[in-house]
Amino acid sequence: MSTLYDIPLVTLDDEPTTLAPYKGKVILLVNTASQCGLTPQYSGLARLQFKYAEKGFTVIGVPCNQFGEQEPGTAEDIQTFCAAGFGVTFPMLEKSEVNGENRHPLFQELVKTPDADGEAGDIKWNFEKFLISPAGEVVGRFRPTTEPESAEVIAAIEAHLPG
Repeated sequence: MSTLYDIPLVTLDDEPTTLAPYKGKVILLVNTASQCGLTPQYSGLARLQFKYAEKGFTVIGVPCNQFGEQEPGTAEDIQTFCAAGFGVTFPMLEKSEVNGENRHPLFQELVKTPDADGEAGDIKWNFEKFLISPAGEVVGRFRPTTEPESAEVIAAIEAHLPG
């Protein structure tokens, strides 16, 4: 049986990968954009990474240009912007489509998960967040306007941290 850990991915550095290296960790996977009104959420994501990385947690960003063409840059542009502007050190994957007929296989699985209101389906906008447990199960979905450091996101992260 295939799992989230088996889906082929590509890093922003154009290296093949999967989520398998993060097995046993909590992952907050977020579709991102550099020119969005929600882009300041990168700061909160970077702080979460710093605060919880030693406890078995990582943020993984997935740039997406599907919402208002707010991620038009190259991989190098995105890396520079995130590191210089927001201190991002967490892993970033290649720019991907999260909705529609070219939706990345990872997001084909993620969008099956309902949010707190019980609604599954398409990604609404940039900075939608998915929490993946150490066992590789999607255990939370937070809509774009939910801040990364909100009480509900932090409580969900802390509830699933390993040991």
